[in-house]
Parts: sequence; structure tokens; C-alpha cells
Amino acid sequence: MKKRLSPDTFVFPAEEIKNGFYSDCYFNRTRDILIAAGRHPRVTMQIFQRQHAVICGVDEAIAIIRQCAHNPENIVIKALHDGDEITPWETVMTIEGDLADFSHLETVYLGVIARQTLVATNTRRCVKAAGGKPVIFFSARFAPWGTQAGDGYAAHIGGALGVSTPANALYLGTQAVGTIPHALIATYDGDTVAATRAFDKYIDPAVNRVALVDYDNDCVATSLAVARAMEGKLWAVRLDTSDTIVDASVIPQMGTFRPTGVCPPLVANVRRALDDAGFPHVKIMVSGGFNAERIAEFEATRVPVDIYAVGASLFADNVNFTADIVMVNGEPCAKAGRTYRPNNRLELVD
Repeated sequence: MKKRLSPDTFVFPAEEIKNGFYSDCYFNRTRDILIAAGRHPRVTMQIFQRQHAVICGVDEAIAIIRQCAHNPENIVIKALHDGDEITPWETVMTIEGDLADFSHLETVYLGVIARQTLVATNTRRCVKAAGGKPVIFFSARFAPWGTQAGDGYAAHIGGALGVSTPANALYLGTQAVGTIPHALIATYDGDTVAATRAFDKYIDPAVNRVALVDYDNDCVATSLAVARAMEGKLWAVRLDTSDTIVDASVIPQMGTFRPTGVCPPLVANVRRALDDAGFPHVKIMVSGGFNAERIAEFEATRVPVDIYAVGASLFADNVNFTADIVMVNGEPCAKAGRTYRPNNRLELVD
């Protein structure tokens, strides 16, 4: 049996949601009309989307219904589990009850499922492309702060090994991971070795030492300098060369490939230099414009990457969910083109 997260796990403004503050106004007005008219048919709401995806946000949607609906004890929910792979038009959840009790929640639960499914789906694609190598969610800076907890959870459901902020890790019970930023190097007058030593001196020894080595646009020289200075404590180097410049080690090789950014020859140059200098244990992390397609290209040509840090691409595309009433008082009732689509994979939610 798959387990769901408890509704108490999630952090959201329950009273504001219950009062309709985050809802499309016509859903609030629907609730008001039904209550004023004394009209309380029992309906079945069916939720679906239109592409192959990895569903996520289900547990939080359930929590929203349980905590923000009126008379939630009278609502029956059947749903798939976070992490299930879904097909176009597949029913992922049904909600049965008095529409006046939950009409005001449609905007909110659909938004949660859409957002988290998008992140989980894109993350799963990257993880599959990486062929077992770790993928880290470095995407927090590309979205509003309020989405971080759900985004991090969805990335985890998609298979990401780590997330970058404490909020990303909130529902996971884990710690955020990361490297040193360019900003820290700048405060040490552009000296990557000095910045990495400071990190080593002041940060908990349990945290992996990962040096960002592209500040001077000479990743080979910087990687070797840091590895020597760290005397065996360096866990990895991170390559993050801008896609508008060519690293110093790549310039002599230019000719038949795109030389800018974190290109395959740059990774190979750093790997070769570290190995030759006696640092084969130092891993290589890459970041900067990676998505599933680019990761697949790197893996197909056996570029010696150990870890992929992925950012904005995990928010690319759209996954849009729709909710329709398909049954009223146990009888079929839906707008033209929509019908009740039973799904024996749905499980009754306690």
C-alpha cells in the first residue's frame, strides 16, 4: 500500500482559502447561490489533464479539501498517488459531495496539482535522462518564494536527489544542499581558493565541500588549485560557465563544436586534469541551462559528469488540469464532450 502524507504536513493559509480569498470569484458565487437557494444535490467532480505526466500535488489537494471545505466529513475523495505516471484524459481524482461545500476550492486544488505535476514530470524526465546519476533541484530562484515547499516536494517525487532551500525540503524532512556562490568568491576578491577555505573553516564538516570553479573562466586551473588547497577534503567541483563565453581550456580545441558554456570538452578537460593530478575522487557537478534533452546528449556521448544541477527548465511547459461535474445525484450529468471516466486505479482516501 502506498502511503499519503498527512494533511497536517502541509503549510497553507487555511482560513483565507476557506473564505475564498484565493478562488476564482465565480466559484465563490456558485457556493453562495447554492446555499441561498437551498439547493444541495450530491455531485461527482472529475479531475483530468491532457498529456503523459507524473502526478503530484494530490496529497496537498486532499489536505486543502479536508481542512478548507465546509462539512468535509461528508465529502468522499478517490485519488491516485503522488508519483503515479498518468496518461492523457485519465481521471486522477474524484470528489463526491455537496458542491456548496467545496466549490470554492476548485481554483486552489487544481493550481496545486498543476504546479507540482509540472515540476515532478520535468524532474522525472531529467532523472531518466541522467541514467542513475544524481539530479539536484536548483530551481528556487526561478519562482516566487511561496511555491518553494511544494516545488521541492514535487522535485523529490520526480526523483531529484536534493533541493536547494530549507523551504524546498520542508515536506521531506531533509536538509538543503548547495555549493558556494559566485558572490562569496567576489567578497574574497575573486579568490576561489580563499572562499572555499572559508567555507571549509566555518561550515559544518558534515556538509560536502563543493567548489564553484568558473569565476576566472579557467575551470581546469581553478579546480586543481582548490583540490590542492583542500588537501583531500574537496568533494566536488561545479562547472557553471556562462553560455556566452568560452573557458580558457576549451579555446585551443575550438573548431567543430559549440564551445561556449559548460560544453562536453570542458567537462572532459576538468576530469582529465583532476585524474592526472591525483584527484580522481573529486566529482564534477554541472549547471547552467540543463534540461532532459541536454542531459540525454551528455549521457549518450559519455561526458564524465557525476551530478546534474537543474534550474529553470524544471518549470518549462504547462500541465493544465480540469475539473468537471460528471454525475448529479448518482445520474450522468456533464457538459457536452465530457463524460464520467471511471478509473480502477483510484483509491478511496480515508
